[in-house]
Amino acid sequence: MAGDSDPNAPWITLAGMLPVAITAALFVFFLGYVPQIAAMETVRWAWPWIPSLDIEFSFWLDGLSLTFALLITGIGTLVMLYAAKYLQGHPHFPRFALYLFLFMLSMLGLVLADNLIALFVFWELTTFTSYLLIGYLHTDPKSRRNALQALLLTAAGGLAMLAGFILIGITQGTFELSELNAAGSMAAHAMYVPMLVLVLIGAFTKSAQVPFHFWLPNAMAAPTPVSAYLHSATMVKGGVYLLARMHPSLSGSDLWVWSLTIFGGVTAVYASLMALRQTDLKQTLAYTTLMALGTLVMFLAGDTGYAITAAMTFLVVHSLYKAGLFLMVGVIDHETGTREAGVLGGLARAMPITAMAAALAALAMAGIPPFLGFIAKEVAYAGVLELGLMWFALPMALAAFALMFAVAGIVAYKPFFGPQGDLPKAPLEGPWAMLAGPVILGVLGLSFGLMPGLAATTLIEPAVAAVMGEVDRGGRVQLWAGFNLPLLLSVITFALGGVLYWKHQALREWLARIEARGPDFDAGWDRLLDWLMALAKGQTRIIQTGYLRQYLFATFTVLAVTIGLTIMLRGVAMPGVAFGGLSVREWAIAGLVVAGTAVVVLTSSRIAAIVGLGVVGIAVALIFIVYSAPDVAITQLLVELLVVVLFAVAALNMPHLDPEGRQRHRPADAVLAVAVGAATTVVLLMVVDTPFDRRLTDFFEAASWPEAFGRNIVNVILVDFRTLDTFGEIAVVIVAALGAYALLKGHMRRKADKRDDA
Repeated sequence: MAGDSDPNAPWITLAGMLPVAITAALFVFFLGYVPQIAAMETVRWAWPWIPSLDIEFSFWLDGLSLTFALLITGIGTLVMLYAAKYLQGHPHFPRFALYLFLFMLSMLGLVLADNLIALFVFWELTTFTSYLLIGYLHTDPKSRRNALQALLLTAAGGLAMLAGFILIGITQGTFELSELNAAGSMAAHAMYVPMLVLVLIGAFTKSAQVPFHFWLPNAMAAPTPVSAYLHSATMVKGGVYLLARMHPSLSGSDLWVWSLTIFGGVTAVYASLMALRQTDLKQTLAYTTLMALGTLVMFLAGDTGYAITAAMTFLVVHSLYKAGLFLMVGVIDHETGTREAGVLGGLARAMPITAMAAALAALAMAGIPPFLGFIAKEVAYAGVLELGLMWFALPMALAAFALMFAVAGIVAYKPFFGPQGDLPKAPLEGPWAMLAGPVILGVLGLSFGLMPGLAATTLIEPAVAAVMGEVDRGGRVQLWAGFNLPLLLSVITFALGGVLYWKHQALREWLARIEARGPDFDAGWDRLLDWLMALAKGQTRIIQTGYLRQYLFATFTVLAVTIGLTIMLRGVAMPGVAFGGLSVREWAIAGLVVAGTAVVVLTSSRIAAIVGLGVVGIAVALIFIVYSAPDVAITQLLVELLVVVLFAVAALNMPHLDPEGRQRHRPADAVLAVAVGAATTVVLLMVVDTPFDRRLTDFFEAASWPEAFGRNIVNVILVDFRTLDTFGEIAVVIVAALGAYALLKGHMRRKADKRDDA
């Protein structure tokens, strides 16, 4: 992307700086709530949204949502400043800035929403805006393909999550998260398992847990600022946020513990191995994001103080170092023209500030004291020892952290201090706008490590209290906790990580052979789409035959079966029918209906058939006249006349009916006609047999003249009380008329052309 820009173009533009200013203002706004939230208070805003369903458009600010909001707006400010320089002079940068800003707002709405339906709306907005960002290089087929993959997978998970939300709202009587969490765990409810499974599908697809992980590395097709933002503080953390937010209401069961521990642990180790396998620095960091997401999910399986404290501490430190590393890789790519680890080396002399920023972020990632990453690792090991499945979680965490130590060296040590290869261009130090983010984030990781109380009181402890309900149950966030088992595990991590870095080239080759023999989830996705396309084409060949008769037959069959099964399953008693009260006039009208129907059924002439249908239509109009509905009767007569005229004109150019074909189809058509007629008759009799509810009738009678100034109630209903409905019907008629005019005009033009040719 950066290569397509004009380096001489001014980068401080309105499109570049306006999102930076607004996002920074939002960060300051949320920063103002830190004292209040640190005192364990909460803030809630709500407006009526769907009153009939008791749904509010509500937002909830507590320790968890404030932590996410500060990360989203704080890192977002640095990323948008970075993007203004990274995409300097790009012709489509204003569009990119708009997409990125909308993405930030969508993510803010997601973490602040108190209502499940509102949360789903913002959830899908993040999916849509991330699709626009991942596919920003729309001329590249790979970008379009990867963007569509992320959209389809996360949107499908979102739909499953919505089903879970609806079940929760119906069974619990509220869609408000604050009320659900206050009520405690739903584990004892009969619908708990389907509710939990549906929510987990949404969370696991969003946060890319195995086997839904493959879309996240493919999202690296996006420009580097998008990757930095998406992987650190926004979309991929959405599933983690959902699990943390609903922890009080959905946890408390073995299914919760087993699901999160196994999926999270497998994702963490698998992603760490794949990170070691990569040579592209962006791909390496993408897999380390998967590792972090798996680790966070695994810790959220617990309900102990250290487990939740580990999750919240690691959430903060990962956001800081991952954004810094991605931005640093973008600087390297921008200034050297490559991201390949095998080529990069010796950049520290030409890019000292970038090297310093990389070192700060990598040391936090490796968990070296006195960085916050070390504290997060110590608390994480303490939390693993408290998990219910410690025998599984401990080796998973140890392997993941050791592999991260090795990857930190690959990403931050080798490019700056290793041997240098043949670079596409001579390296230079990056501009300040691109260095500000990595430096500030790296310094924050170090500062929070030296002053852990600052991070604990402002971010971590309020977030833990929001998840657990009380802060006293949280683990202690401190730089030195004495000689204990977590410290021993840290030493083992450093030793094992050093060995892995030393042998990473050999391990990379071994992992490449293993990967070639293992399942290819990405190729499996393509095969799934191919299978779906083949299925759609097969269904189209079967269903879309091009014969109107078959379409009508299928439609009316579904109608008859649906009505019939509904009546039988509900066990509705058949209403009685009495013919004794009919007058001679009504019997005569019924005779016309029967006669017209008989002509349609028996004739082999289209003209005769349409005449028979016209007779039936006129009989229906007579029924309206008999029962004092002259307006409807006039409409019916006009429609019948129009249909007869149009059909007669069309029938002149249509082939004659096939008598043998009609004979072949008539038995099935007769059965279907009787079934539809019987079902419709029974439904109408049930409606007539139901006590008449006059509430609407009384309203229209009372309001017709005083409010609409009309004495004809039918006209008033159509023109005043159902204005939009009537307008829609008129629009449909106009569209149909325009279509008919276009067809007739085209037909007349073709006939004129033929005469001219003759």
